Amino acid sequence: MFKTIVWATDGSEHADRALPLVTGLARAHRSKIVAVHVDELLAGRLGGASLLADDPEIVQKIERQVGELRDGGYTVEFQLIRGVDGLASMIARAARKADAQLIVVGTHGHGGLAAALLGSVARGLLHEADCPVLAVPPSEVRELALA
Repeated sequence: MFKTIVWATDGSEHADRALPLVTGLARAHRSKIVAVHVDELLAGRLGGASLLADDPEIVQKIERQVGELRDGGYTVEFQLIRGVDGLASMIARAARKADAQLIVVGTHGHGGLAAALLGSVARGLLHEADCPVLAVPPSEVRELALA
């Protein structure tokens, strides 16, 4: 059912909590995993500067995770995307390009006013993505036993 699964990761613990669901689904469906990290760039006078000052460390962490997935027998690729179009739009575009059937994203658990003020990648993906979006809440998630 899920030939390709996009794991949208910002390198945070919230994204890491979604990974067991990704691997459980990938194992059950023999899916390819596409790890997508977006380096959103500032627009305007500071155009071209990354919003995350520690981005090289984040990218190295995700590359290690991708390597561990490969070592575990998963088919996986890593896509680092840079742009100014907004996180949800860039993730959705990467999912379309990868022909993904599912996007999995961890959430920070902000609801109501906080989500409205801070924005929500998961909420944006619901409007931008052409495939289902699985939003994983900040509570602990155990690996799926789908086999």
